[in-house]
Amino acid sequence: MSESDHSHGSGKVTHPSSSSTVSKPDFHPALAISNIKNHIPIVLEMEKDLHGTWAEVFRIHACSHWLLLHTIPTKDKTSPADISSAEYEQWTTLDSTILRWIYFTISTDMLTTILEPDSTALGDWNRLADIFQDNQNARSVTLEQEFSNTHMEDFPDVAVY
Repeated sequence: MSESDHSHGSGKVTHPSSSSTVSKPDFHPALAISNIKNHIPIVLEMEKDLHGTWAEVFRIHACSHWLLLHTIPTKDKTSPADISSAEYEQWTTLDSTILRWIYFTISTDMLTTILEPDSTALGDWNRLADIFQDNQNARSVTLEQEFSNTHMEDFPDVAVY
């Protein structure tokens, strides 16, 4: 077969016995990742507020696989109905891949909190952010109250304070 019979990277496959071309999405490298924990070693838990760190590592990994748009809303309001069925199928497969990555890197408690039927990666990403944003506000108020109620005479020396 000649190089022109393969059309590498174009997403189009030409059958050698015909002149018709069928559009087929290329294999996406993100689909080859079998264990996301090798790439994102942090497990997001409610008890340990590592959301900022987890989210940044996750975004870097998603960006390195050209999937950042599944976790950050785009200004391009292209509806899934506006793209071809092959492109939509690939988009839903990649979105499911991102969902798996999210689910495999969060605690079971977090998973049961955000899991909803027909979720998208962006929807679950935003639910997690909302949980930790709300938690940060509550934590900030709690810490401020604790600090306000702290008296120097309760500590034997400055090092303990």
